[in-house]
Amino acid sequence: MSGRTPSPVKTVPLHLISIVIGAFVVVPILFGVLGGFKDNGQLSTNPFGLPHPWVPSNYTDILASGSFWRQLANSTLIAVATTVLVVLVSAMAAFVFARFAFAGREVLFTLFAIGLMFPFAVAILPLFVLLRTLGLLDNPVGVILAQAAFGLPVTIVILRSFFRSIPGEIEEAATLDGCGTVGFFWRILLPMARPALATVSVLAVVASWNNFMLPLIVFTDPQWWTLPLGVQQFHGQYSTDTARVLAYVVLAMVPALGFYAVAERQLIGGLTSGATKG
Repeated sequence: MSGRTPSPVKTVPLHLISIVIGAFVVVPILFGVLGGFKDNGQLSTNPFGLPHPWVPSNYTDILASGSFWRQLANSTLIAVATTVLVVLVSAMAAFVFARFAFAGREVLFTLFAIGLMFPFAVAILPLFVLLRTLGLLDNPVGVILAQAAFGLPVTIVILRSFFRSIPGEIEEAATLDGCGTVGFFWRILLPMARPALATVSVLAVVASWNNFMLPLIVFTDPQWWTLPLGVQQFHGQYSTDTARVLAYVVLAMVPALGFYAVAERQLIGGLTSGATKG
């Protein structure tokens, strides 16, 4: 049976479904890229056609502006700091949940898992009040801590599944060689968990990069705006420069898409290993 050619009756529907799903992804991106080369008049009269004439100044003006690069630096700083914090804290918590048996462990882990179903929008008001009380408004630390807190549930779930897949014999051998619990965690477990760590790091970076609502309520000073907030600079009181918005969004996507393309193999490998070994 392994040498049989799949029946066209079975493969054609799968190909059609793949093409439809791909179109839902590619068409909006293509519309944004081409729309960035138009002016607002062309977008009104010919939204789906090719630009005529082409208007590359939408992209070049954004790349030449200091605000774009400042917002890029802000997004990078917040994404990197959030990722380091959430991965470090989640790795230690997942290690405890995976390798230690104590009363109430599963109940406590379930509470973290329930966090996956907690919508961020529900916490906006109390989170704003808390950050204002702590003096963290217009401070990147406020965004970093909040994003790390909301990223803990999914990160702990993924890492715990991977840590539980590490054979206990490895830990026993490390103990016999004089390696304590902390040494086993830092020197043996974390290096072995690189695929899972890469997976959660990619998820944390992309989530931080695309976050709009949290920076919106924390930052009122444009100096701290991130890339998602930078779209606001093209909104006037009575009109919106839609062509510039499309160009800006496309440019803002490029770093995240590049990072995801580089880390794609690690992302898929980490998720697969966690699912099959947990």
